[in-house]
Amino acid sequence: MEKKTKTPAEEKPAAEEPPVTTVEETPVDPVAELTKKYDEVNDRYLRLVAEFENYKKRTQRDAENTVRYANEKFARDMLDVLDNFERALKGGDDDLRSGLEQIHKLYLSVLSRNGVEPMNAEGSPFDPNRHEAVAHIPSDSPEGTVIDEAIRGYTMHDKVLRHAKVAVSRGNE
Repeated sequence: MEKKTKTPAEEKPAAEEPPVTTVEETPVDPVAELTKKYDEVNDRYLRLVAEFENYKKRTQRDAENTVRYANEKFARDMLDVLDNFERALKGGDDDLRSGLEQIHKLYLSVLSRNGVEPMNAEGSPFDPNRHEAVAHIPSDSPEGTVIDEAIRGYTMHDKVLRHAKVAVSRGNE
């Protein structure tokens, strides 16, 4: 048997052709694609609206609670005053005066811690923004001067809580 020798053209490997695959393209339906995108955007919108409504309800509830419990610290401080009143009432007559003086000091300190300060009206010029005149009395003091304080006035952080009820000098007649 004879051996066949290959020619140089035969020795070169033939270029392999890629396998032929047929890709069946599915027809793209633009309406279906747009409908899908619309549904996604609409779903996100609805979720965002629901989240915003929950946020509004939560902030409204928080604001209501803030207003409702704004005086909680003040109320706790006032319970100390009440406890001291009850102790003073249980004590004898001798201890009553000193107990009431201590309660008065405690009460003023509680008010002060919460920004409430008494106004000193006596001897100052009458100011209708801070004082309420209940009497006009002749006196040696210059006209328009507060000469007596019937009921003390109070301020809270520079805002008048209660006007002082005062007697005002009419001057020397």
